[in-house]
Amino acid sequence: MKQFVTALALLVLGSSGGAYAAEKQALFRDDSVLKVVLTAPIAQAYAQRGQDVRIYLPGQWTYTTAEGATQRLDASIRTRGLFRRDYCQLPPLQLNFKKGQVKKTLFAGQNKLKVVSPCRNGAKSQQHVVLEYLGYRTFEILTDHSFGTRLIRLSYVDSDEKMAPWTDLVFVIEDDADMARRLGLTRLKVVSNRFDQMDHATTALAELFQLLIANNDYSVLRSSEGRECCHNSEILALKDNADVRIPVPYDFDLSGLVDTKYAAPPSYLPTRFVTTRYYRGLCQPPGVLEDAIAHVQSKREEIIGLFTDLRELEPKTKKKTLKFIRDYFDILDDPKKISKEIVGRCRGREELEAMLSKD
Repeated sequence: MKQFVTALALLVLGSSGGAYAAEKQALFRDDSVLKVVLTAPIAQAYAQRGQDVRIYLPGQWTYTTAEGATQRLDASIRTRGLFRRDYCQLPPLQLNFKKGQVKKTLFAGQNKLKVVSPCRNGAKSQQHVVLEYLGYRTFEILTDHSFGTRLIRLSYVDSDEKMAPWTDLVFVIEDDADMARRLGLTRLKVVSNRFDQMDHATTALAELFQLLIANNDYSVLRSSEGRECCHNSEILALKDNADVRIPVPYDFDLSGLVDTKYAAPPSYLPTRFVTTRYYRGLCQPPGVLEDAIAHVQSKREEIIGLFTDLRELEPKTKKKTLKFIRDYFDILDDPKKISKEIVGRCRGREELEAMLSKD
């Protein structure tokens, strides 16, 4: 029988190639909140939100360094996203820096950066951003196979003076190509994945994480509406073996952790609320899921500390969210719940049996 690499052993290694992951770029090596002013024709950018082709509009990105100095960079902007660009009062932006200009700055190595921002005005929408940021940070605690993030207190100044200035908490996400390069892996552009192509350890971990945040708005096997695979999962692979595929989750606004007004569980699930956890992960070979659960358990205090210590999470939201996180670990603490709510609900039993019978 094929010898499966255990989840914990693989996760201790920085990449599936057996080497530690390279250090993140400077922007993502610090978790302090960065103060930035964006001066740009923001109203013009928002006006393009409904267009398939949206041009970058020139602006300036001015941030305060750790030493208290001011650094100004050119940064063009345009709206991005699919659902949020259409639905949100304040659609998210993409930044486009000049590669030559960012050298020897905090933004060295950055080119295009995604900004995740509040969907609407108001404190509740602001907290949604903080919670989604914490979702990314949680997965960073669990594995190097994750996107780097940085929280930013961003002041928006419309250079055309069509919108009054305002300030929000937002965060930026590591570029997917940069993330793959850091891990020594390659990004795959495929239509779909087969069950037997998925790397067992990293897939099990990613799907346990999705259960932690109560997210079912993803797939590791296919995409939606004919787009590149996979839905809200970046697919990475070994450079010399494209049949070892590693999912890296992103986009958590429809999760129970974030609990936005527009979030709802998929119609095929027997749940009424997005905050109700329902495991839809793939079935795994013997030992793989058990090791992944043990690894998540080993990070419990670090994860709880992440939510406890972040000052930007309001006390009421923090209390509610910590209970939500602890409820997840109550499942992992109970063998009967693991058997019923995780192992008993996994998908692809026939595919797993067929795969094991070949080895």
